[in-house]
Amino acid sequence: MVVELSEVLNRLDESVTVLVLEGLADVFCFGADFAALREASLADTGTDAAAARIASRERSVALDPERLYDLWTRLVTGPFIVVSHVRGKATAGGVGFVAGSDIVIADETALFSLSELLFGLMPACVVPFLVRRIGFQRLHYMTLTTQPVGVAQAAAWGLVDAYEADSVSLLRTHLLRLRRVSRTGIARYKRFFAALGGSIEDDRAKALAANRQVFSDPENLAGIVRYVETGAFPWERV
Repeated sequence: MVVELSEVLNRLDESVTVLVLEGLADVFCFGADFAALREASLADTGTDAAAARIASRERSVALDPERLYDLWTRLVTGPFIVVSHVRGKATAGGVGFVAGSDIVIADETALFSLSELLFGLMPACVVPFLVRRIGFQRLHYMTLTTQPVGVAQAAAWGLVDAYEADSVSLLRTHLLRLRRVSRTGIARYKRFFAALGGSIEDDRAKALAANRQVFSDPENLAGIVRYVETGAFPWERV
């Protein structure tokens, strides 16, 4: 799945402004495939050397943390808006996809959990993305208790941005708005946001430079002039 999603990102052209991640109606994403890991482990302990080599290679691809981390980084930094539509369970690495999204829409069945410690693991790759959304202590609580967090609590913590029983309609409403946003503007904003250090004084130069850039862009200025003269927004035809 990581390989396929990476290929999807490679194929996105400049017309794509919104990417929606969506699972099944009852499961968004369970995280690592334990069944595949079991099969690879059994092959490793067998007598067939060729099967063992294949199993080892498949396991290394399936569980390569660098590929997964790089995929989530591309979601965070890419020149498009990533929307996760969560219904049902988002577990372990599934939470990483949610945390790496720009906007999270959910229905009332959504449940979020970090179950890694139950198996002696830890959500090492999830942590840098999730802490940006919910803060250290809430992440700490989810990791240590391993308990599922319901959608209302997730929304209060900032992991979910909006939820309704009919999340499909809610998603559609968001997409109607998001499709109007400039892809160039999205790319600039996400680069700017990623470069911020969190200090008002330290970020002053970056903010001023970014502000001057967008207000001197000929395309932006043309859109502003057109709006003043005609009342038409950039996405509207006169």
